[in-house]
Amino acid sequence: MRTIGLIGGMSWESSAEYYRLLNGLTRDRLGGHHCAPSVMVTVDFAEIEAMQRADDWRGAAERLAEAAVGLERAGAELVVLCTNTMHRVAPAIAAAVRIPFVDLVDATAQRIRTAGMRTVGLLGTRFTMEGEFYRARMAEHGIEVLVPDRPDRVLVHDVIYDELTRGRIQDSSRREYARIIASLAEQGAEGVVLGCTEIPLLIGPADTSVPLFDSTRLHIEHAIELALTAPESHTDHQSHSWRSQPLRRSPGW
Repeated sequence: MRTIGLIGGMSWESSAEYYRLLNGLTRDRLGGHHCAPSVMVTVDFAEIEAMQRADDWRGAAERLAEAAVGLERAGAELVVLCTNTMHRVAPAIAAAVRIPFVDLVDATAQRIRTAGMRTVGLLGTRFTMEGEFYRARMAEHGIEVLVPDRPDRVLVHDVIYDELTRGRIQDSSRREYARIIASLAEQGAEGVVLGCTEIPLLIGPADTSVPLFDSTRLHIEHAIELALTAPESHTDHQSHSWRSQPLRRSPGW
């Protein structure tokens, strides 16, 4: 199994979930006492969050690209970015290393396609819901993305930053998320993407009848599949990495 490099810290609560699922799913797959060979670099979320607020996506891209380079030097053979929002700068991260970058949006889109769906709702930070990078990447897979109306986008974003990234799980917020998911389904969403790595800490399939796509779990499952595949026997740089594609700059960086 190849060594997986994790860029974490955005927030550490979701990074801990990445680590837990990575090793739990590896053990489920391989049995016995198996764990996933991995290295993690934890960035300071306060630094990244300040760059987000300042619309400094170029600075954030450079910081996370440095983290990816550090993982490669530490022996990582794949790079996993433990956040949805910062996939906005995925091209810059992938371009900084020689090893494959495992794209979260691609992994999620593939599962949506397998489920036979073409229209999904999206919950995430306002940067994810209002930006073009997530919807554009989904559109490449033939998937249309719906987002909540502005008041509900504000609510979803605030719960992530004021509660979930601080380790606070509140039933009132779970009920609000369930309401928003139901509203997206009424608008035509066949399923809803939990497009922030902290959201599965709050809500899951038991809380709604609408099919949910947990981007965190799907990302990890895809990374494990790639890690268990010999490098010479699959097309890393065609299907699983941004490196084979033109560097597409998002607005602001």
